[in-house]
Amino acid sequence: MMNRRVNLIAALMVLKLSSVWAQDLTTVEKVRTNPMHADHHANRSAQSERKRRNIKAGTESKPAAAKASEQIEATQDMDHGKMNHGSMPGMNHSGMNHDAMPGMDHSGMNHDAMPGMEQGDKSGTGEGSGHDMDHGGATSGKAGDMSSMNHGGGESMSMQGGSAPADARDPHAYSDGYDFGPIPRPKMGDEDNFGSLLADRLESVTTRGNTAMTYDWQAWYGQTYNRALIRAEGEIESGKFKDARNELLWAHAITAYLDTQLGVRYDTGKGTDRGWLAFGIQGLLPYWLYVEATAYANEQGRTAFRLETEYDLLLTQKLILQPRIEMNFYSQRDDTRDVSSGLSNIEAGLRLRYEVRREFAPYVGIEWASRFGSAANNIRAAGKDAEEARLVAGVRLWF
Repeated sequence: MMNRRVNLIAALMVLKLSSVWAQDLTTVEKVRTNPMHADHHANRSAQSERKRRNIKAGTESKPAAAKASEQIEATQDMDHGKMNHGSMPGMNHSGMNHDAMPGMDHSGMNHDAMPGMEQGDKSGTGEGSGHDMDHGGATSGKAGDMSSMNHGGGESMSMQGGSAPADARDPHAYSDGYDFGPIPRPKMGDEDNFGSLLADRLESVTTRGNTAMTYDWQAWYGQTYNRALIRAEGEIESGKFKDARNELLWAHAITAYLDTQLGVRYDTGKGTDRGWLAFGIQGLLPYWLYVEATAYANEQGRTAFRLETEYDLLLTQKLILQPRIEMNFYSQRDDTRDVSSGLSNIEAGLRLRYEVRREFAPYVGIEWASRFGSAANNIRAAGKDAEEARLVAGVRLWF
């Protein structure tokens, strides 16, 4: 009984050794026929030796993910330039991801010598579809660098679908001849006509022993950039126009807050009536300073310049203090109208108004007025004061 057991164990050991010898012989034969497998065998032997050392040292084996990372790193520096793929029939490269192997050099690979290799089905692309890949210049070693690949098949690829037509910017080129028909053409906001009337000063002026009425109003009609403007300013005393200035102007906007003006002016009232050609500006300067600056010239060679400035100081949203200054300059004296050469007269005042509504605001104020030069001498000769303080009360309105 014991002899049988010994014989059985000996037979099993012989079979085990025979299988190991057969496997070694097969490996040696493969190494002789294909040198590439020698490298693979050496790598596997080295890995087996490291594994045995780890087992002997008692260390734990690494996770499967870490093992896979090591294998990928080991293949990144592989040079396929010397590999003979022709001797490896049956290999299927259709599922290989070359982007994940940045260190592989395919420049020396002979894909034509791989009789059993399947590189993907080209039947669906059609002949001359431009998908013949050229790996000959892929020597940079960078992943995803396909600068030498020819995708066009001799034709350039266009992302815009070709050049734009010659009439691409013509808004009416694709309307098929249709227009607005009986419907009025839409208008922009600056094409509509509007109008407005502003009575900036409609007030009673009280001086020592005298009361008069002063008016200063303007009206305009037109569009945003071009409009007709009428301005009138004067003084009525004892039911008669003492001094009246009337202007008809064409206003053109040069900025959002400033207009240029061109037109005529006509003076009536006391003395000789005179006509003038007018040119000036009107509007808001920086810091919300309102200005009217106008130059005049007439057929007698006379010239004049008028400057008026105002500023609204908001004490509250409804209570507003307004300083105002007006000056008139003339090139020649005119005694019939109490006008002197140079600075003829000046008016400066303060008005405090309360806006019951934006369109309606009563006010009170004080004003200082003075004449200079020959005009002042004529007024004094008539027994009146060339310089006086005035108490004013009135209303400002617009619509």
